Amino acid sequence: MSVPLYQAKAEMFRTLGHPVRIRVLELLQDGPRPVRDLLAEIDVEASNLSQQLAVLRRVGIVVSFREGSLVMYALSTPDVADLLAAGRRILGAVLTDRDGLLVELRAQNRPGART
Repeated sequence: MSVPLYQAKAEMFRTLGHPVRIRVLELLQDGPRPVRDLLAEIDVEASNLSQQLAVLRRVGIVVSFREGSLVMYALSTPDVADLLAAGRRILGAVLTDRDGLLVELRAQNRPGART
């Protein structure tokens, strides 16, 4: 029995809900990278990075391959980079809206301000 689309989407977003995984995906946007380069950029133990890469690989967001003696990782599709870009835009809009609301709230809390 297959899972409903909304459930599959929820699982994908749960997978993305880890800071190390997001950082890995950000680094892979510029192209395939060997594990050693990812380790140099991300402040985690090798075993932790390996676990996070395995999760991303298991759900198909990244792929791995050998290049000589190096294990390389890459985004499975350019759509992953598009998703990260959309996330940045959404976050920017949400934070901008919150800043505007905070300014408005502070202005309303001043003595003599109308609500």
